[in-house]
Amino acid sequence: MSAAAGEPNRVRVAVVGAGEFGRNHARVYRELEGAELIGVFDQNQERAAAIAAEFQTQVLKGLDELCRRADAASVAVPTVAHAEVGCRLMETGLDVLVEKPMAVNLAEADALLLSAKKNGRILQVGHVERFNPAVIAVEPILNRPLFFEVHRLGVFTPRSLDVDVIYDLMIHDLDILLALVNEPVTEVKAVGIPVLTDKVDIAHARLEFAGGAVANITASRVSTERVRKMRFFQQHEYISLDYARRDALRIGVKKPGPQPEFGFEKLNAPAIEPLHAELDAFVNAVRSREEPRTNGRAGRAALELAVRVMASIQEHAARVQIGSFATQDKTR
Repeated sequence: MSAAAGEPNRVRVAVVGAGEFGRNHARVYRELEGAELIGVFDQNQERAAAIAAEFQTQVLKGLDELCRRADAASVAVPTVAHAEVGCRLMETGLDVLVEKPMAVNLAEADALLLSAKKNGRILQVGHVERFNPAVIAVEPILNRPLFFEVHRLGVFTPRSLDVDVIYDLMIHDLDILLALVNEPVTEVKAVGIPVLTDKVDIAHARLEFAGGAVANITASRVSTERVRKMRFFQQHEYISLDYARRDALRIGVKKPGPQPEFGFEKLNAPAIEPLHAELDAFVNAVRSREEPRTNGRAGRAALELAVRVMASIQEHAARVQIGSFATQDKTR
């Protein structure tokens, strides 16, 4: 990895895609001491110019220029182009962070994994909630959790409507559940319907893990309020995470019986923006060559589980004769 002149310890980074995600990546890279934002590329030059001006960087004319000047890049283009762009960047020697979902289907996810292995590149997937202080706070106290209730609800916006809500929102929680339980999912039951688009806008899934843990997950992008919460139960205690507040509460049974006593503990959560922590981890992985916590394998596992949820939704829709809705085949 070559470093910028006069800045031997800074990683030269670029952003591909000048939408909402790309803008936020550019903002955070400008704040990171270990990174130098060398430019932004988007096929819409006006949009790229606006972000470049806002964050005092340059508009890159194409991926060839980007590859000559950068050591690493965030790929924040539409999902359908993740594999094409990500593979091209890694083949020219760049380390890559690909936004979630990592690809439009499992075959393209495998192409990204193969390219990273073949070219010796870092591949990180943008599962930003894994860097949420609330998640970081609960990881040290995990003790075989057996029941999860998860709600990720949002009001309608015209963002990320190229994918079903499973791949837009629920995939965050699928990734976190796989990390917290660390067991195979043995059963998936799900239901979902389109409301305002031709894709699934609201969905509910029930997962059962090999060790007996069960998770109920609801995701919606057509709700009247914004909710980002996970609650889980393990022996003698209940833990509540609020992703929006970035905090977690531990409620334990101090004295069982007809007049129980409870202990309340607010878990120590680092005061950091999740995206800042995510991109800082990416830059450090580029420098150290160590696998990031949300590596390509984790991204593929979350996508594979999302595919299973979507398949269950389609089976349910056929059974109850819901009208057909557009969806992409993620399995090929």
